[in-house]
Amino acid sequence: MRREQSWQDLSYVKCIQDTSERACDYRLHGPSAGGIFALIGGNQPQVPHPVESRRQPTEARRDAGVRLRKRVIVATVLFLFSFPVPLYAQWYKGNTHTHTINSGGDSTPDDVARWYRENGYDFLVITDHDMVTDVAPLNAIFGGGGQFLVIRGEEVTSDFAGPAGEIFVHVNSLNPREAARPAQGASAGDTLQKDLDAIRAAGGLAQINHPNFMWQLSASDIAAAKGARLMEIMNMHPLVNSFGAGQAFPGTEELWDQVLSRGLLIWGVASDDTHDIKSGVSGKPGKGWIVVRAQHLTADEILQAIDKGDFYASTGVELKDYKVEDKQITLEVRGQDRYKMKYRTQFIGKDGKVLQDGTANPAVYLIKGNEGYVRARITDSQGSMAWTQPVFVRQEHPDQ
Repeated sequence: MRREQSWQDLSYVKCIQDTSERACDYRLHGPSAGGIFALIGGNQPQVPHPVESRRQPTEARRDAGVRLRKRVIVATVLFLFSFPVPLYAQWYKGNTHTHTINSGGDSTPDDVARWYRENGYDFLVITDHDMVTDVAPLNAIFGGGGQFLVIRGEEVTSDFAGPAGEIFVHVNSLNPREAARPAQGASAGDTLQKDLDAIRAAGGLAQINHPNFMWQLSASDIAAAKGARLMEIMNMHPLVNSFGAGQAFPGTEELWDQVLSRGLLIWGVASDDTHDIKSGVSGKPGKGWIVVRAQHLTADEILQAIDKGDFYASTGVELKDYKVEDKQITLEVRGQDRYKMKYRTQFIGKDGKVLQDGTANPAVYLIKGNEGYVRARITDSQGSMAWTQPVFVRQEHPDQ
């Protein structure tokens, strides 16, 4: 990790195991490694959660306890909610990168919001270039009493001629208080840091967009940056080189592994980067999204869950269940039995190493302690994918 966390920080907690018996039990139902509960103490409240549908109250329950031991063999860095554990949670599908006619899109904010609501989305972040759209009128029209939500956003767009050539660095600011002014730095990495600083000052949650656009940002640039909570690992716009071009030009998912392997915790996002609703081929909607777990469909709760990594990214695969317990990761895909689709689940660790590869559903991975981190990529037989967030794993020596 970039820095050591204290117990008072309540951002991370070490779940410690010894050789003789279980010292902790952690579990999450739903598709997110970031939202793992690590409840400290003895008797903890039972927490129901959604299993069959993000629209239904939770049904299963689990209990987690932590007892510290002197002899440490494996310490797994897990995420700890800093807000009260919800008794009921739902899953909300949304897009965090969307343009309108105000910045290169072909449709008005009204038409864009209408498309996403009518096509099964729960929330939408409008991120026009260098401006923040007033979403209150859109929520008044399309909110439907809490059934749909439009969230403020901005794509901070640093396009300029730098000392060593043109620079194209784009970073989304999610739910900011105000617009952030795009920066001009000495390099792409320097510009990225200045944009992140501006977004933080504006009260937004930063999402690094399409790092391979014009081949601008390297893994070193991203890993060195401070203040980035999210990065696009799959942007569905056809001009941003998401899949890369071999070892010299790694795809954005490969960049993600390179950044994670340097110890930076950053969540992976899929998005539309919508530009065209009506026609054309540039940035069509409905191709990439995230699914967020929150108790209520409000901007504060959605952004809080995203900030904590309580979501998964997808281009079509839907997860039914995801849990981490007893050094074991289990995930289950909501299968499309009608079409007899198959699902390949790959568990991936440090440096992008494939730790396990198979078609079992549910898929189970046993944590060994030397993986660095573990995340999952699920690919269906039609090419659609989903990505879970990383669970960091660190092996300790017994005398430490």
